[in-house]
Amino acid sequence: MTTSDRYLTEYLQWLTIEKGRSRATTEAYRRDLSRLMSWMKDADLELDALREQDLEGYCNQLRRAKRAETSIARSVASIRGWFAYLVVEGHLASDPSVRLRGGRRGRSLPKPLGEDEVAALLDSIPAVTPIDLRDRALLELLYGTGARVSEVVGIGLGDLDFDEGLILVTGKGSKQRLVPMGSTLTSALRDYLDARGRGSFPDARKDSRLFLNARGGALSRQGVDLIIDKRALPVGIERSRISAHVFRHSCATHMLAHGADIRVVQELLGHVSISTTQIYTAVAVTSLKREYHNAHPRAHD
Repeated sequence: MTTSDRYLTEYLQWLTIEKGRSRATTEAYRRDLSRLMSWMKDADLELDALREQDLEGYCNQLRRAKRAETSIARSVASIRGWFAYLVVEGHLASDPSVRLRGGRRGRSLPKPLGEDEVAALLDSIPAVTPIDLRDRALLELLYGTGARVSEVVGIGLGDLDFDEGLILVTGKGSKQRLVPMGSTLTSALRDYLDARGRGSFPDARKDSRLFLNARGGALSRQGVDLIIDKRALPVGIERSRISAHVFRHSCATHMLAHGADIRVVQELLGHVSISTTQIYTAVAVTSLKREYHNAHPRAHD
């Protein structure tokens, strides 16, 4: 293992242990920085010999390779984070990445479902089989709380507090927050947790996770995707328009459209920065303008 490899391994461990970064995040850093190290090897450059112009040249190479500006921006963020760490740890005397700039991160607006589409989807799920009860509770929870799919599959039975109407959700970096249960979600969860619902799954008592698969094990993220596809098809919602994250987008957009305070939505979704939540305000305003122009008699000449 080279010195650079060892420093990278240490940095990724630090991100995981000290900063609480998720596996997906650390893997993205690993890919970005491994690509940089490969370029350094080809250019016969050592880590402690890198200059600002070298890194600028590397970014220009990424552009020539037709990489998306968002990808370049993420690579720059990875590089700057690593070099700052190396300086703090005393592995480098100075940071050549301080003034490094990547492409602008384009932030596309989320594409939520319409309120009528969500209602049609949720109301189309019957209350006949244990699978039906699970799927209804799952989709009600995704839409009702705006939780990420990774958070939803991690919810345990002990995280539900029906007396207070709250769910304990564990998000990125193991940060926890309490989210409220609306009456519809509460009813769907109670039905699912009845003996004819979750209790009838194989070996249901062996797993403390809230949502189980047909074999009685914990439901996976991939399992959630399959459920969404299965339930969306009968009501005419195309697969390309729906995912677990679309439920999150829809929850935030619909709440803001109905007058919710943006900081309440920020807390509900577990956003660290309110700027992340503000993108949903733009969606709500766009929807408002569209509905106004469609419906108001004096909106057109």
